[in-house]
This record gives sequence, C-alpha cells and structure tokens, in this order.
Amino acid sequence: MKLGFLINPIAGMGGSVGLKGTDGLAEEARRRGAHPLAADRAKNCLAELKLDALMLTCSGAMGEDVLRSSGLQYEVVYSFEGSSTSADTKQACRRFMVEGVDLILFCGGDGTARDVYSVVERTIPMLGIPAGVKMHSAVFAISPKGAAQLVTHFAEGKAEVRDAEVMDTDEEAYRRNELQMTVFGYARTPYEPVLVQHGKSIFQSISEEKAKEEIACFALEFMRDGSLYILGAGTTIHKIAELLGLGEEKTLLGVDAVKDGKLVGKDLNEQELLRLLEGESKVKLLVSPIGAQGFVFGRGNQQLSARVLEKIGLENVIVLATPHKLSETPFLLVDTGSEELDERLSGYLSVICDYRMAQRKEVRRG
Repeated sequence: MKLGFLINPIAGMGGSVGLKGTDGLAEEARRRGAHPLAADRAKNCLAELKLDALMLTCSGAMGEDVLRSSGLQYEVVYSFEGSSTSADTKQACRRFMVEGVDLILFCGGDGTARDVYSVVERTIPMLGIPAGVKMHSAVFAISPKGAAQLVTHFAEGKAEVRDAEVMDTDEEAYRRNELQMTVFGYARTPYEPVLVQHGKSIFQSISEEKAKEEIACFALEFMRDGSLYILGAGTTIHKIAELLGLGEEKTLLGVDAVKDGKLVGKDLNEQELLRLLEGESKVKLLVSPIGAQGFVFGRGNQQLSARVLEKIGLENVIVLATPHKLSETPFLLVDTGSEELDERLSGYLSVICDYRMAQRKEVRRG
C-alpha cells in the first residue's frame, strides 16, 4: 500500500494569537509569538500508525522531517526550497497521483484540504490530520490519533469511503466577524462515525433565535456575581452580549471579556487572556459547541488553550447550546492539544439549553 503524506508547516499558527487563520499571515503570527504546531500534530498521528505501507512524502518540514524519526518506511518524491506554499501542496499531490497512492494523508486546515482537493478531486481518497485554526470540512479525523486509526482501518478494508464536504471560509470576512463558508467540492474520505468530524452546520430559525434569547436571559442573571466572564465565539454567546448592550462591540468569531456588564477585553489572543486572568480571582468561561461537529475546544478557538483553561479552572467552564443544536450533536468533543486535559474534560456535563434549564451531554476526547 502507498500513502501520500504531507504537512502544511504553518497550519494553525494563527489560532492562539487570535488571527483566526494563517493564510498570508504566517509572519504576523510569528511576530505575535506563535510557534508551528502542525509537525507535533503529525507526529502524534504517526506514533499511533501501525502499518506496513510506503509513505510517499515531501522534503523537509512538509513531511520528511517528521517521518525521519517515525520508524515508518518512506520516500521523498517532491522537494521544495524556502518556505512551502499552497503551490507546493498542489505539486506534491500531482506527484502522488503519478505514483499511484491509495490515500493522501495531510496535516493542516481547511485551506490545505482545499489545495489537496483542487488537484485530486475524487480520484484519490483524502484524510486530514486536524492542525488548522478552523476545520469546517468533513474530511478531517476528530484528532491525530483518530486519523491513525482511520488510516489503519482503511488499509485493512474496514473503513468505508464516503463523500465529504470540503469547505472553505473567507478568512478576510472571518476576521471581520463574518462567517462566509462555501462548499468547494465533495471529496472521497475514509469514514467511521466516531472518528470523522461532521461539517459545520449553522442553525438559524425563529425557534433558534428564541432559544438563544432565553439562554441569554438566564446568563444575564448569573453574570451579576462580579466575576470576569470570558465569552467565546458564536451566535449563542453573541446574544448575551446583545442583551448586555454590547452587541456592536462583541466579536462574533473571537474571544472577549466582560465584567460587571462592561467589555474589558476584545478579540483576545492566548497571551492577552493569560495577562487578563492574572489579576482576577473569580473567572467564568462561556462557550458554545460548533453546530453538528460538537467541538467545544480545539476548532476556531485555539486562544482558549490548555494553559488558559487551566488558569480559568475546568469547574468554571459553562457550556451553552440551543435544544436544536444539541439534538443534532450526538456528543461534544474536545481537542485542546493536551491529552491529560482532554481526559479531565471527558465525561458528562450539564449544558444550559433554555431559561434555567440544562441537559446532560457526553464529552469525548478528540
């Protein structure tokens, strides 16, 4: 069996520093103190990969560096110089097609998924190791370990291959608090229900808006306790800001902070959150899972890193979601980058779903 394997070395760098993506902003991410994450995510996958296969890969940071210490059999079939680009990803995929690989395993985000699909389309199955800031496409495993399991099952003929959306988000609009997603195409990808994430769903209806308002009314009651409230992304959380009179100030897709009804931090990155938390004795975090995917942490909100969550305290995390969203989400997922923290977050928790109402929901590790 032959596997095509590539890494987008800069994938995910914009997350913790609040850039909501890294496309065209790698240098700005580094300036803000970001460090490459994709190689570590890829290593975590390869460490779990027990497979007698030849890995065809790219030179340097696009694959070779990680495979060199993996113990897996590999061959470099595409070389690049300098910093890798979208064009290198596409050229590598063309080479994989010539070599006749059975599956392309890539490490990156939605932009990388689009680059791979733009070349192979439906000719070769593809599977993503999640490493980007936002991963709305359904071609990603829920975690690096999940990707390893899927590849193994695919090689053994135990995983079905299905059509999966390749989504693309307009990053410039995303940074303006506008979520503009387009289905770029339908790729073929190995599939097992508990190992592959679903595409993002956006729930919008009159009943949904009413449910968000009821949740927000309840939140306003308990937010009078003098605590610092960290507000995550999404329309459910944004409704709380609207009722506080902060709708114009709250970032829809960022992380903000409110205390005593006033905005005290806007579009915060990891370091800004840590500095803000230093002077606070009482802190709560309000978050809402991504519709249908179910991710609470690890998709689009990497500012809420393991360090930030430890500082806040897991007992101070409050999850909110409308009944419709919960009904469409079999279980919640966490992928903080810390296995120990993901384990502690796992289990059952109460999700606020209406005015003074909560529903128990299972949380699983990504």
